[in-house]
Amino acid sequence: MKSTKAPDNCPAVQLPYKEIFLPVLYASVFLVGIAGNTLLMGALIFKRRIQRLIDIFIVNLAASDFVFLITLPFWVDKEMSSGLWRSGSFICKGSSYIISVNMYCSIFLLTCMSADRYLAILHPLAARRIRTKLYTVSLCICIWILSCLLGLPTLQSRELGNDDGNTYCEDKKATFTNQIRSLLQLILAFFFPLLSILLFYCSITRKLCIHYKKSGKHNKKLKKSIKVIFIVVVAFVLSWAPFNVFKFLSVLSDIQELKPPFCLTYKVAYLGMELSGPLAFANSCTNPFIYYFFDDYIRRAMWQCMLPCMKASSLGSNSGTMDTHLSYSLNVHGENVPRKRRQSLSL
Repeated sequence: MKSTKAPDNCPAVQLPYKEIFLPVLYASVFLVGIAGNTLLMGALIFKRRIQRLIDIFIVNLAASDFVFLITLPFWVDKEMSSGLWRSGSFICKGSSYIISVNMYCSIFLLTCMSADRYLAILHPLAARRIRTKLYTVSLCICIWILSCLLGLPTLQSRELGNDDGNTYCEDKKATFTNQIRSLLQLILAFFFPLLSILLFYCSITRKLCIHYKKSGKHNKKLKKSIKVIFIVVVAFVLSWAPFNVFKFLSVLSDIQELKPPFCLTYKVAYLGMELSGPLAFANSCTNPFIYYFFDDYIRRAMWQCMLPCMKASSLGSNSGTMDTHLSYSLNVHGENVPRKRRQSLSL
């Protein structure tokens, strides 16, 4: 993945057989991810015409993964060449930039999706005013712009290095100011959104517990509407959090300018980034499977996209939008939403 230039006095530990394992893994992620995300976007855009607001976030998430997956063949070539970079400086900078944009775009979209669930469940009256198609599209555009801006430092930090006539795509030796900026950006643009997602789901869980305790029964449709986004968030955290934790340690090591025999922190961070990097790459092909297995609406749309002659009725009737169930099931504490308004709340 994004290799960091090791200090001369602190050699990093190299993983054995990675020139065999990683190309196979990256090639598999590329083929499965391209097919899955293309099918997901095609099903929601061309077959369903994006009937639910949540689908706008899902399509943007799939588009972010798709753009990232296009760069994977260059990383396959890198690993097959024992770390040598043969694709030129432009691709070195550009592919690394796209990785950063994909990470930021994904975490911001997932944060917005979690906030969307939070509003629909805890503040349904405010959600009626805020949750519109225009607002959602505008929010996604802002997320793309912000992600592209946050990824710009990657263009400056990446370069082609030369060692004994061999060319590598690696990070420059950063200045102290750039290292501090990297730490702050990592905290504010990755760990802070993760904390926000955690708080949203804690609030949602508390609300549902109170609701179930008072009603004495559970609503399966309501639980499923929350579970889909929760599983996507968990998959993202398991994929990206380890890499960013080790990256955080790596930047701290650079700031402290650790020297032998005190460079264990850097070695652990470097080895951790090498091990967790493939997990972060693999995340880009997991979401279509999650939506297929846990979202009946998207599963029907994907089947219709693959088999255009199949009628929607043969795949099961639509169970209504998630928001209708959310508004109806959580119509407590005097928050009575008119029926026609409930029906107009579509994800």
